[in-house]
Amino acid sequence: MGLVSLASVEPLLACPRCRARLVLAPHTARCSAAECALSAAGSFTRLAGVPVLVDFENSVLRPEALLDRNGASEPVVAHTWSLDRLPRGLRACWKPTNAVASRNIDRLLSLLDDSATVLVVGGGSMGNGVERLYSDRRVGIVGLDIYSSPLTQLLADAHQIPLADHSVDAVVVQAVLEHLVDPERAVGEIHRVLRPGGLVYAETPFLQQVHAGPYDFFRFTSSGHRYLFRGFEEIAAGAVAGAGTQLLWSIDHLLRGLLRSELAGKAARGLLFPLRYLDRLVPDAYAMDNASAYYFLGRRAERELTPREIVDYYRGAQRMAAGTTHSTVQ
Repeated sequence: MGLVSLASVEPLLACPRCRARLVLAPHTARCSAAECALSAAGSFTRLAGVPVLVDFENSVLRPEALLDRNGASEPVVAHTWSLDRLPRGLRACWKPTNAVASRNIDRLLSLLDDSATVLVVGGGSMGNGVERLYSDRRVGIVGLDIYSSPLTQLLADAHQIPLADHSVDAVVVQAVLEHLVDPERAVGEIHRVLRPGGLVYAETPFLQQVHAGPYDFFRFTSSGHRYLFRGFEEIAAGAVAGAGTQLLWSIDHLLRGLLRSELAGKAARGLLFPLRYLDRLVPDAYAMDNASAYYFLGRRAERELTPREIVDYYRGAQRMAAGTTHSTVQ
């Protein structure tokens, strides 16, 4: 199926404030619950035909920032040099295909039934390594983001996903949670909209420099990432990229700072790209302590992982010896 039509998404829509059904008109929408403040005609608008389903009164998003630019994407940080200037073959030196995402998306798809609905949070652009998700004709994709694109059916805030409870079969959220002021709330929303037994696939950074400027808020260790998804049963989890990749990024940003040049940093990253292959030589336990980013593939559960269980969950190289209260590895 690929990207589904807006008409197919309409039955799944819910008010971001009270979760009642939405009533859509050609150019506007409103909540169907008379007691809801968003039930007034025109409470929600559309941009280029895409519904803007944001409860601006309770969102970090500002209506003028979204509506004044007509929902179009805009860079939050000005870049002096773009990889798009390079031939396709050379771009891989800076941004190789995310083989971990590709493998995990294949696994996600293998666990879904035909005609499954997959919500992509941050779906305004296609993530690295998730191309197969969009080409698999067995599943339907719903793209949600804060800017419009050919891949976006809904403009919405991930803290208040405008979908009914138990309305989708899977959620993909790649490199998004670090940009949310309350990622725990967003994961709670993901849990809510998933059907019982529904699946989630997430990738989130740990040892990465600030990106997207003022819209970058959080980093997670492996254990912290697992606890963020404590309402899910783990199917697989691990490092997306390890210490070699992290070192490469650090060299890039060190030179940016020393030379005040984004181009110099990116040039160094391109020249030293073989460093990322050191990731393959690092044992898993050490990779869990030094990863650039982590992934989590899980299934919606009815119980949460407890604080005591998350302490026991730790899989890094600094495992505490029996009878000690702290690690001697630093």
